[in-house]
Amino acid sequence: MSGIAKSAFIHESSYVDEPVTIGEQTKIWHFCHVLPETVIGDRCSFGQNCVIGPRVKIGNNVKVQNNISIYEGVEIEDDVFLGPSCVLTNVTNPRSQVLRRSLYEKTLLRRGCSIGANATIVCGITIGRYSFIGAGAVVHADVPDYALMLGVPAKQKGWMSRHGHVLKNPDADGVMVCPESGLRYQLSTINHQLVCLDLDEDSPLPEELAVGKVVYDELKNR
Repeated sequence: MSGIAKSAFIHESSYVDEPVTIGEQTKIWHFCHVLPETVIGDRCSFGQNCVIGPRVKIGNNVKVQNNISIYEGVEIEDDVFLGPSCVLTNVTNPRSQVLRRSLYEKTLLRRGCSIGANATIVCGITIGRYSFIGAGAVVHADVPDYALMLGVPAKQKGWMSRHGHVLKNPDADGVMVCPESGLRYQLSTINHQLVCLDLDEDSPLPEELAVGKVVYDELKNR
């Protein structure tokens, strides 16, 4: 169902080319452009100078910082964070002389992942749930859930908790504990995928865990 929710906010300097769907309490700030047939969920936020679409699907509670273009071929699930000036692409081998509009490659940003400032995501890949792409990284292959990816080209440097802390010091059973939330994580012996032992990956955070109360520097060495 298309339409712009009454509770959505669109700054007067931005353009929205209908038909589009923009959900409840979503905010689109200065100098943005939403192209046709784009679907944006509830409680999203788009900073200054963003381009979205056409035919892009974005979930709920997605935070998009300044200077980001989200092109056709990109799909973004719920609770994703896109840092300032990160780059998303949709053709691996672009040429000005060769028209490839029918060949856009799908890039999927799965629930809860974070893309750091100025990072580049090469198209045709999946960024796993709650993974963390560091600032300036260049990612060109699929990323596992909860993976911490750094560098050019990006390489996995560890695991991140759902609250964005490096997981370390596994116990005898390989269980690692997030220093902020206390949630426990463990690598599966079946598929070598990190999973949260206390909360399903598709479940929302409990209310008491959804507000940060301690700054990162106080937790990073725990």
